[in-house]
Amino acid sequence: MAVAISLGFSAGAAVAQFETKAARVYMIDAETGTTLYAKDPDAVFPPASLAKLMTMEVVFDALKSGRFSPETTFQVSEHAWRTGGAPSRTATMFAAVKSFVPLGDLIQGATVITANDACIVMAEGISGSEAGFTELMNERARQLGLAKSVFVNPTGLPADGQSVTVRDLVTLARHIWQAYPEFYPLYAQPEYKWNKINQQNRNPLIKLGIGADGLATGFAEGAGFGIVASAAGDGKRLFLAMSGMSSDKERVDESRKLIEWGMRAFRRIDIFAADETVGEARTYGGEKARVRLSAHGPVSMLVPAENRDKVIARIVYEGPVEAPIEAGQPVGKLKVWVGDMLTQETPLYAAESVGVGSLWQRTLDALEELAIGWLR
Repeated sequence: MAVAISLGFSAGAAVAQFETKAARVYMIDAETGTTLYAKDPDAVFPPASLAKLMTMEVVFDALKSGRFSPETTFQVSEHAWRTGGAPSRTATMFAAVKSFVPLGDLIQGATVITANDACIVMAEGISGSEAGFTELMNERARQLGLAKSVFVNPTGLPADGQSVTVRDLVTLARHIWQAYPEFYPLYAQPEYKWNKINQQNRNPLIKLGIGADGLATGFAEGAGFGIVASAAGDGKRLFLAMSGMSSDKERVDESRKLIEWGMRAFRRIDIFAADETVGEARTYGGEKARVRLSAHGPVSMLVPAENRDKVIARIVYEGPVEAPIEAGQPVGKLKVWVGDMLTQETPLYAAESVGVGSLWQRTLDALEELAIGWLR
C-alpha cells in the first residue's frame, strides 16, 4: 500500500544533468543516503581488486569481535607467495615466503597498495584457506544487504562466477566507513613500506586535492577500469562506484568530475525532525483506525540546487497493519523520488501502540477488507 504525502517545501528537482563515459555508476550522500547519480547500478561485472573491500570488511569484523588483534602474526604460505607475492607480478607487498607478518601490517598492505599476497595470507590465517574465507565473505555480503555480489576469492583475481554491482559496492563502502572508523583512515595513507620496498597508495584520487580518502581501484578484462571512491568536503561525504572506463586516465577524469559535481550541485534539506510524525497507516482489527508513523531520528536528503522540478514522497507498507501494534514496530518505508529517480528510502516505525479493538470494530474492518482487498 502506498500513501502520497506532502513534504512541506517547494518543488524539488529533476535529477541534475550529468554525462559520464563510465558504463556503470552509483553515487550517494553518506549522511542521508540520498542517491545523487545512478547509471545501470544493478548490472553485474567482475570486480578485480574492488573485491578486496569485502575481504577487508571480514578482516575488520574479525578484529572488532576480538578474535584477532593487529599483533597477531600469520605465516606467508608458498601459495600466497606464488599467487600474490613477488613471482605473481601483481599488486604485492613483497612479503617473504615462510615469514611471519603481523596482521596490522597485512592490513596496511591490503588497504594502501591492494596487495594480493596480504589478502591471501589474511584469508588463510583467519579461515585456514581461501575457500573457507570466501564463504565468510559471501555470508557477510548477504548480512549487509549486498543483493547481487558473489565472491570467489579474497583478491579479486579472475575467477568464474565472481561478480559485483556498483550499488552493492557503495553499500559496502559506506558500511566500512560507518562500522570501522578506527581502520578507515588507512585507505588514505599515502604510502606503505615493507621488506625495504616503499610503494605509493594505488588510489589516483588521493593526491588530487578533491577530498578523496579512499578506497580502491580495479581492472578486469571485459569490464574495463573501475573505482570505488569516497570524498569529503563542504559538509558532505560522497561514496561513488564506477566501472567500464577505457583507461586509467579516463577513470581519474570521470571520477574526479563526478565527485566535484556531486559536491557543488546539491543542497541539503531537512524533511522531518526526530520522532516527528511522518504519516499514518491503516490498521486492521485495532482500537484505532490508523497508527502514526515516524523514523528513528531526523530525516534529511540532498536535492539539486538548480533545475528544480518535482519531489514525490510516498509511505509504502504492507497493509492494513494488523493489531495489536507495538510502539517501535517496523511498519514500512518512506520513499522519495526526485524527478523519476528513487533517491531515498527511510524505514518507518509505529510511533504509538494500538491495541486490539472491540468485536464490532474487528467485524467492520473484516467487512471492509472483504469488500476492497481484492482491488489492491
